Amino acid sequence: MNINITSANIRTWSRIGSGGTFGQTLLELAKNNDKVVAISADMTTASGLERFKTAMPERFFNAGIAEQNLIGIAAGLAKEGFIPFAATQAAFISLRCSDQIKVNMGYMKLSVKLIGILSGFGIGIFGPTHMALEDVALIRAIPNIVILSPADCLETTKAVNAASELNEPVYIRLSGGVPNPVVYKDDYDYQIGKAITLKEGDDVAIIATGSMVYNSLKVAEILAEGGYSARVVDMHTIKPLDTEAIMMSCSAKLIVTVEEHSIHGGLGSAIAERLAPLKVKPPQLIVGVNDFYPHAGEYNWLLEQSGLTVPQIAEKILSSLKN
Repeated sequence: MNINITSANIRTWSRIGSGGTFGQTLLELAKNNDKVVAISADMTTASGLERFKTAMPERFFNAGIAEQNLIGIAAGLAKEGFIPFAATQAAFISLRCSDQIKVNMGYMKLSVKLIGILSGFGIGIFGPTHMALEDVALIRAIPNIVILSPADCLETTKAVNAASELNEPVYIRLSGGVPNPVVYKDDYDYQIGKAITLKEGDDVAIIATGSMVYNSLKVAEILAEGGYSARVVDMHTIKPLDTEAIMMSCSAKLIVTVEEHSIHGGLGSAIAERLAPLKVKPPQLIVGVNDFYPHAGEYNWLLEQSGLTVPQIAEKILSSLKN
C-alpha cells in the first residue's frame, strides 16, 4: 500500500468523510497503477473524484444520471483489463442496477468495484428514495460479489486498496456522517474476510459493521458501567463472513449485531444464517432499521428515529440481558 498513513492524514480523512477519503485514495492508487479508472453517475464531487477528474481526465468517465449504464461501462472496462471503480449513491448503484450487477458482476464475474457512497441515512434529507437500507440484502443474494463495509475513513482507505488488488467483483458500502468518527487511530493489518476484535468481553458479543462500529464501542462503555463486559467486533467484510470470529463470539451470553441497514437481509441475517445449524448457541439480538421508512431528515435525527443512537442501542442490549 503506497498511501502514507499518519495521524494527520487520519484526522483529515475523518473531516472530509468516507466519500472524500475514497476519492483521495483512488487518486493515489491510480498514480501507481495505470489500470485504475474512475466512473461516476454525475456524482463527481460527492464521491470525492474532483481531484481525480482534474489530474487524470483521460481515466475518468461520467455516465451522467444513468446508473445502469454506469455498470455497463465499468463492466466493459473490466473486460478490457482495467480496474474500474464505479461510484455513486448507494441507493441507486444497488437497487436501480440490480439486473446489471447480477449479470455483469455476479454471473460474468467481471472485476468491477462498486462504491456505494452515502449509504444508510447518508443523504436521508432527501427522503426514503435516497436511503440505502436494502443494498446489502440485495447484493448479498447475488453470487460471487465481495461486500466491504468500512468502520471509518482509515478503513475506507484500506478497503479501497484491498479491492484494487482483488481480481473479483466488490461492493464497498460507505456509511457515516461528516465528520466521520475515528475508530482506528493508528495503522493496522486489514484483510478481506478477517474481522477485527476491537475489545474483549465475556457477557455480550457486539458484532458491528460500518458506521455502527464506533457507536458499538461507545455502547460497550455504557454496558461496563452496568457491570457487563462486551466484546466488540468490526465485521468489515459482510461477504465472505469471518466464520471463526462468529464462532468465538458464541461464548458470550448474547450476540448482538448492529448495522445502519434494514434488519432484514443484512449483517444480522448473515450471522443468523451461520448460527442456525448450531445445536447450542447464544440468543441473537439484531439491531438495525426496523421494517419501515422514516421521514426525510438530518442524519443524526434519522438514527434516533431508527433506534441507532448509542443510548438506544445500549438500552436494547440491557433489556435483552435482563430478560
